[in-house]
Amino acid sequence: MASLADVGWKLLEFKARSNRSGSIYEPLRLSNLQRDDEPLWEKLDRYYSAVKTTILNYQSPTTGLFPIKTCPTCKDAKVRDSLYCAAGSWALAMAYRRIDDDLGRTHELEHSTIKCMRGILYCYMRQADKVEQFKQDPSPSKCLHSVFNVDTGDEVYSNSEYHHLQIDAVSLFLLYLVEMICSGLQIIYNTDEVSFIQNLVFCVERAYRVPDFGMWERGSKYNNGSTELHSSSVGLAKAALEAINGFNLFGNQGCSWSVIFVDLDAHNRNRQTLCSLLPRESRSHNTDAALLPTISYPAFAVDDDALYSQTLDKIVRKLRGKYGFKRFLRDGYRTANEDKNRRYYKPAEMKLFDGIECEFPIFFIYMMIDGVFRGNKAQVKEYQDLLQPIIFQSFEGHAVIPKYYYVPADFVEAEQNKHGSQKRFPSNSGRDGLIFLWGQALYNIAKLLVDELISPKDIDPIHRYVPRQDQRNVSMRYSNQGPIENDVVIHVSLIAESQRLQVFLNTYGIQTQTPQQVEPIQIWPQKELVKAYRFLAVNKKLGLSGRPERPVGCIGTCKIYRILGKTVVCYPIVFDLSDFYLSQDVMLLIDDIKNALQFIKQCWKMQGRPLFLVLIREDNIKGSRFNPVLDMLASFRKGFIGGVKVHVDRLQTLISGAFVEQLDFLRVNEAEIPEFKSFEELELPKHSKVKRQTSTPNASDLEQQPEISVEEWQDKPTYEILQKFHDSDCLASQAQLACILLRREGPDFLSKDENLMDELERIYRRAGSRKLWSVVRLAASLLTKLVDSLAPSITSILVHGKQVTLGIFGHEEEVISNPLSPGVIQGIIYSKCCPLGGEREAVLQQELVIHIGWIISNDPQRFSGMLKIRVGWIVQAMKHELKIRAGDMPPQDIYQLSPSDIKQLLLDVLQPQHTGRSWLNRRQIDGSLNRTPLGFYDRVWQILERTPYGIVVAGTHLPQQPTLSDMTMYEMNFSLLVEDTLKNIVLPEYRQIIVELLMVVSVVLERNPELEFSDKVDLDVLVKEAFSDFQKDRGCLDGAQKQPKKQTSPDDMEAFYNTPALGKRGTSSYLTKAVMIQLLQGDVKPCKDDPCAVS
Repeated sequence: MASLADVGWKLLEFKARSNRSGSIYEPLRLSNLQRDDEPLWEKLDRYYSAVKTTILNYQSPTTGLFPIKTCPTCKDAKVRDSLYCAAGSWALAMAYRRIDDDLGRTHELEHSTIKCMRGILYCYMRQADKVEQFKQDPSPSKCLHSVFNVDTGDEVYSNSEYHHLQIDAVSLFLLYLVEMICSGLQIIYNTDEVSFIQNLVFCVERAYRVPDFGMWERGSKYNNGSTELHSSSVGLAKAALEAINGFNLFGNQGCSWSVIFVDLDAHNRNRQTLCSLLPRESRSHNTDAALLPTISYPAFAVDDDALYSQTLDKIVRKLRGKYGFKRFLRDGYRTANEDKNRRYYKPAEMKLFDGIECEFPIFFIYMMIDGVFRGNKAQVKEYQDLLQPIIFQSFEGHAVIPKYYYVPADFVEAEQNKHGSQKRFPSNSGRDGLIFLWGQALYNIAKLLVDELISPKDIDPIHRYVPRQDQRNVSMRYSNQGPIENDVVIHVSLIAESQRLQVFLNTYGIQTQTPQQVEPIQIWPQKELVKAYRFLAVNKKLGLSGRPERPVGCIGTCKIYRILGKTVVCYPIVFDLSDFYLSQDVMLLIDDIKNALQFIKQCWKMQGRPLFLVLIREDNIKGSRFNPVLDMLASFRKGFIGGVKVHVDRLQTLISGAFVEQLDFLRVNEAEIPEFKSFEELELPKHSKVKRQTSTPNASDLEQQPEISVEEWQDKPTYEILQKFHDSDCLASQAQLACILLRREGPDFLSKDENLMDELERIYRRAGSRKLWSVVRLAASLLTKLVDSLAPSITSILVHGKQVTLGIFGHEEEVISNPLSPGVIQGIIYSKCCPLGGEREAVLQQELVIHIGWIISNDPQRFSGMLKIRVGWIVQAMKHELKIRAGDMPPQDIYQLSPSDIKQLLLDVLQPQHTGRSWLNRRQIDGSLNRTPLGFYDRVWQILERTPYGIVVAGTHLPQQPTLSDMTMYEMNFSLLVEDTLKNIVLPEYRQIIVELLMVVSVVLERNPELEFSDKVDLDVLVKEAFSDFQKDRGCLDGAQKQPKKQTSPDDMEAFYNTPALGKRGTSSYLTKAVMIQLLQGDVKPCKDDPCAVS
């Protein structure tokens, strides 16, 4: 019988192989493996023969690139594959360096590597125009290509034909470039190439907010042409930036012109984004094998050991198979069910690939290399044993790595019925060429490491991976130190705006310096530093404009700069007199200073101490603002503020211990250097003194109210409005009249000698100095102001697994699911949040986005249960809170609150406060915040499994199919789809009742496994029935107690909303009854054997 079974297997295998070209290789024999007693020369000779035969023989003689398939007709070369081939050749060259008489093989192998790296550089530099476009607009249509002609380096596919946007490929190029140059290879030859590499760095710096197509070139898991933010891309970008920062591309022969600069704050944003995304790969990929090269060799991008272990464990647990790792769950690539004639998948097609995903042996090799680097011999042995049975040998006896193992069409049904039950067959010919070069190169690296012919340091000379216990003893650049605890003391210099302010502060024991007293050191605002960096890597021959005008963050301003022979220090961006009004709120400024110090403490990894300039302006100490500022300055003097150690001293004293950055690139274009403006001391009349102005109690509250009625003036002639505008002394009235004129006449309408926008700017400034926040917000909105750091704040929210919506409560909202540029965000805000009469909402929502971005980065637990951050609804929650606090009195106008009060109100609203609150208030707040209970989305999935016709609520239908086919229960996109289904609910308290109802339905179905819905579940109908029962019981109860009945509308559900969820007459009991009635009225069918049946 056994022989018959074997014959059956052979027939099935032959039938399966008839659909794809058969293997020309034999299984690898043990006799072909090297012996332990072989001399070093023979061992290396064996490796040389393998690398030459299986890799270098396919290298293009013209460009040095490697084809993606080794068949003669293939002319496509992918950057990623070629880089790994170059790495394989380089690794063997490192091994040959250990012997003296190498017969020229070290030279050959090294220069094969150099030829490939320069070939990629050549292809990239021919697309310098795309690099310039991508810096300004990082979109798929303007990116560098990732596939080139192997012989000519020409473009092969257009951006519409191929998904070229792969940040990980460019990052991998930069990473290997640094590793190889550090090992002694000369790859970069002149300053044109240096400036081009610097411009590549500018592109990679923004990886944290550029959704791309990822390592598998498909973007979203659904393969529908959409991009996503991938952990693998962000991680490789982070690793590349760490590696190349301060690196000299000319190696030991370099000078200051060949050093690469990295924006440290951009690097930190990539680091924070990576930590927030992991252990997920993206929104649709719960995990992915693409993360292995990111968390392990070659990137080693994760600093936190716990996060590394969590990510690796998830990859191994979900994706490992007998023949390799799946790329990700429900990956249709090269499966028997995939339609090879279509580029994209159809909806619900993903279900076809469940359980038959191809398995890739290359990831066993990654795990072997990881084991060697981490000194885990058991892991190395485990994956060697797994790899051994599934690799083959060539005619020459060299190991050959199949690209993947697939389930033939005849076995698909059986495999899907019982995962792992069927035999898989290798793809080593036909569509994918005879040799999979990426896998081949990686296998040779792994074997060299396992056989100890090279050490991890040979292929990682820049110490990307250093064991945690050895990290303090290794000299590394700023960011590789990763998880080392940082208890840095921040040096602080207090700078007074004027001499009279200095004298005034001195009376309180606060020692400061003025700009004149620190000379010849110059104090610059960060925007002047941006101006200087604009000349970095400018290259007219290549059409490259240099560094884009991006702000310099806290880390960048904590360094000392040598610029054109001058010593320059910069004050942080928080002290800039921003165009946006947040900088005019001293309490918010103090908060920002403390946050900046915390950030520097956590992220500073350079030699020397960070230097933090505190700029004190006269405006900061006026009126009620003086005491908080004085308290802050006193904390500085004590040496401890907000949990951070600080040391305050004169600037000249602190400079010796600081980190110095030389901006030598400015000397190259000295003729074109602009004039830099340093911060100058405020010139004031002699003998004048600082006066602490006191503010009249409630004066601003009175001034915030306009004297005019907007409705009354709306239809009056323009000349009357203009006359009133000039006659009125009330800033609130002037702002309202300007709003009417702006909508009617446009921004260029002239008023006396100034146009309307100039008049509004004047109102904005005056209202800001008098802290009339309602007027300030109206003027700022009419001037379409945009707050700094809005785009990074939105990115911070997104990478924490949330979506953001902007728009007015109760009106259409714009959903933001991918990072956007500031210009695009500005367009959304002023189109969705600026209705007639509600203009102030546009700037209030900007404030909230900034605050939410900070809170979610520092205290993500406050947003637990909130998947979609609906900013307009959060404003509604804050208004509810103000009503609750006011009681029977009129509530405060939210627009009259200072920015710092807005932030505190937001923090209060996000903190659940159930004590002393009615159920109506609780539901209003939780509904406005879109908060859901733990496990809510998983329960909706379970309901959907038992509801063939789906769920309906507020006119939106959530179908069972293709939802269950396309998605998985724990996938974030499913949770977002549920949120999308609930978005049309208007009342927050009603939304919360719907959430409670879904939890009830889930429990009922869980406790009655024999039931399932046979029709659509209309949640609105169920709530209506529950409310109807509630009213009947309430009427009976009122009658029995002979209480006068309040006259309420039949549709007034306030009493229902104000009823506790649990208890004898709680909302849950009425909702449960409504669900059970629908189930027991015949709209249900038994899905298992009837338990009541006797026979």
